[in-house]
Amino acid sequence: MAETTNSEEQAARLREAEALHLLEGNPLTDAEMAMFAMFDREGWSHAKRRAFILGLARTPGSVPAE
Repeated sequence: MAETTNSEEQAARLREAEALHLLEGNPLTDAEMAMFAMFDREGWSHAKRRAFILGLARTPGSVPAE
């Protein structure tokens, strides 16, 4: 069995997350897809990604109200 690269593993995790969101009736938005693509393109670490997303969640008005 061929060993997968880190980027292949990340892509697989993103596809799985997208599928789970879709099953839950909460698909990723275009903005969310662009954000994750930027993370991959710019090679952000998991810690930096997490800090960025948590910062968005803590900023009033950055997360749409339901």
